[in-house]
Amino acid sequence: MALEHLGSSLYDALKKIFKASLIDEATIKELVHDIQRALLQADVNVQLVLDLSKRIEERATKEKVPQGISRREHLIKVVYEELTRFLGEKTTPIKTEPGKRKTIMLVGIQGSGKTTTAAKLARYFQKRGLKPALICVDTYRPGAYAQLQQLANKTNLPVYGDTKAKDPVKVATEGLKLFNDKDIIIIDTAGRHKEEQELIKEMKTLEKNIKPDEVILIIDGTIGQQAATQAKAFHEATPIGSILVTKLDGSARGGGALSAVAATGAPITFIGTGEKTEDIEPFVPSRFVGRLLGMGDLETLLDKVREAEIKVPEKKAKAILSGKFTLTDMYEQFEAMKGMGTFGKLLKMLPGMSYDIPKDMLDMAEGRLEKWRVMIQSMTPEERDNPKIFNSSRMRRVARGSGTSDKEVKELLKQYVVMRRMLKTLRRKKKLPFFGKGLPLNMK
Repeated sequence: MALEHLGSSLYDALKKIFKASLIDEATIKELVHDIQRALLQADVNVQLVLDLSKRIEERATKEKVPQGISRREHLIKVVYEELTRFLGEKTTPIKTEPGKRKTIMLVGIQGSGKTTTAAKLARYFQKRGLKPALICVDTYRPGAYAQLQQLANKTNLPVYGDTKAKDPVKVATEGLKLFNDKDIIIIDTAGRHKEEQELIKEMKTLEKNIKPDEVILIIDGTIGQQAATQAKAFHEATPIGSILVTKLDGSARGGGALSAVAATGAPITFIGTGEKTEDIEPFVPSRFVGRLLGMGDLETLLDKVREAEIKVPEKKAKAILSGKFTLTDMYEQFEAMKGMGTFGKLLKMLPGMSYDIPKDMLDMAEGRLEKWRVMIQSMTPEERDNPKIFNSSRMRRVARGSGTSDKEVKELLKQYVVMRRMLKTLRRKKKLPFFGKGLPLNMK
């Protein structure tokens, strides 16, 4: 069961509570049973599931319901709090300061996604105004340096490696000297297995010589309960500062991996939620559980909006609200949304939207947005700034250039008119939704 299915199962269980005419002991037991089934199907350890369900049942039946909330609301609150506790306490993010270098060493078994994660982490810090750099000390895997270089080039990140070198300590030392002016140095090491004693020994030597500020263990979210064994073995070899769980976008055993790691007491600081360089986020149990239960995660959504820098200067915003909204403006917003992630991921952050929209509808909306972007790219600057000049021959040309049909171009232009009208109606509002930090617009 993928994490998405775990979330929808938990969401369905809670929906029964909202619909129930009476919240009695039988209703609570049924909810607990539904939660048990959902977690077990997500490969969560049986004992952990039993302990969790016992705490939920005890609190729901014995705890005094606080004044001002109903028994139903209290039950939802208990489930939310216990699931959050189940996935670990809130972790302290890696502290960074511009101008003060911090070295992070990534460790993990081969195939856990270390190299991709190194680039993701560097990009994460880059977007926060820091100057990161990458060092590849994997002297075993052919193509490791080339892969890291390819990923780093996409976002203009500096990277160092030496394909001829055999000594990873020497490569790391040279890289650290080269990047003396950087804020964050992320070191990608060779993949290791807990049974490969020589590699474990090398990891200890690296840690001793490099003296990193933080050692992050990268764990593949698809391995499920085995994550606990891995975390323990690596922690015994070298002190692990924190853990990053990858491949949680469609993992069949993601729930098992997260809960197994949390059970070891090791802090999870980040999670990988997709294949793109942007698909990484700090792991905050309360936010994660909120999304799983369909309660949304507005904080993460706002963070993504800020990261994507969806802002419109006041002068331009006034022009848009007075009706001067062009297809160029529309295209800029599509590009900004693209930087924030897929429609599906964004909707999961909105309360009540996570599981109520059919997947095929989401896919259709995603595909339509992508087509619209290509269509606008196929237009001339004059057409983008003044869509009124469109006639049938111009539509045909854009359709041919974008690999779409005349009908689809017509649909885009119709949607543009609707969006322009909608924005004009916001003239009397105090804020312009979506375009940045609530721009004050006192226009009459």
